[in-house]
Amino acid sequence: MGFDHILASTPTPSAVTSGGGFDLFSTILWPLKWLVELILVSWHWLLTAMGMGPAEGITWVLSIVGLVVVVRAALIPLFVRQIKSQRKMMEIAPELRKIQDKYRGKKDQLSREAMSRETMALYKKHGTTPVSSCLPLLVQMPVFLALFYTLSDVSKHAKAGVGGVGALNAELTKQFYDAKLFGVAPLHTNMVDAINQGMTATVVILVILVVLMIASQFFTQLQIISKNLSPEAKTGQAYQMQKIMLYVLPFAFVFSGVFFPLGVVIYWFTSNLWTMAQQFIVIREMPTPGSDAAKQREERLARKGKALDSSGKVVPIEKYEAEQQRLFEAAEAAKAAAPKREQPMGKQRAKKQSQKKPGGDTGAPKSPDAPSKS
Repeated sequence: MGFDHILASTPTPSAVTSGGGFDLFSTILWPLKWLVELILVSWHWLLTAMGMGPAEGITWVLSIVGLVVVVRAALIPLFVRQIKSQRKMMEIAPELRKIQDKYRGKKDQLSREAMSRETMALYKKHGTTPVSSCLPLLVQMPVFLALFYTLSDVSKHAKAGVGGVGALNAELTKQFYDAKLFGVAPLHTNMVDAINQGMTATVVILVILVVLMIASQFFTQLQIISKNLSPEAKTGQAYQMQKIMLYVLPFAFVFSGVFFPLGVVIYWFTSNLWTMAQQFIVIREMPTPGSDAAKQREERLARKGKALDSSGKVVPIEKYEAEQQRLFEAAEAAKAAAPKREQPMGKQRAKKQSQKKPGGDTGAPKSPDAPSKS
């Protein structure tokens, strides 16, 4: 099969319907489903060109892994932006608390509006918002939904003898439908169907994948909570919520393992592995200032004779010490040049000071011709 076969005729979005009527949700997802199919089929074409069987389960599994690599690699710039946004949110946390303390207990409309204005002005000044840290997840979710519906529709399309919305034509859809992981587990089958059909091997594979998904999600969150939080972050209510979510959130994958097709579960598990590795690198190389991970990095650098300068760049220890000396001298010079602040003086103290001065008589001046009292 040539690559030109991938870019075969594509149905228009208007053809995406549900029950013969207009389906707004499917229409919105149509461009993403088209893109997902293109990436998936492109990997399938590449692996097939390398000699792998087009209908083999491992070929389609590796195509799904390739899809994860493309999607997550495309999200790296957003992830870097997320990290920078989180750093800025931590930097402005003291200022944010000052604003909150300023309006604490004030429930009138004017106070609430003033607090909102000052908070937004602070976010604008530092170029960050709380939403920025959610961008990668928000962007990935529509892609995940597009993949979910693409793989969920394989059974329906294969039985109807049709293809998807783009590159996943009828022939490739039938190949995907017939593909089985390890030759026993169909990629289009979920756990409910596997249990109903007595497909024990498929159920076992799905259970193992779900357990691995839960473990990878738990370990990823544990890395953040145990190593990459500053002491200040561990004192707030948000930290307690994170600890609760550490044990609750991973079990949401139980639901996914039961109702999602095996192909989607493989995508999600592979994406979890990417997240876990990505977090490990970030925590090791770009830890949160003041966290245990930051201290460990400083220790590793010190053993190599290096340190972090004021801009966060790794430099030789000699250069770091010279910079610290310059900063100290500059601070001392600024302190010496600053005008000394005089303490406010009370009336009684001022009166005593004036009396101590030569000729400091607070009474009326005596006339030189005035007769002296005998």
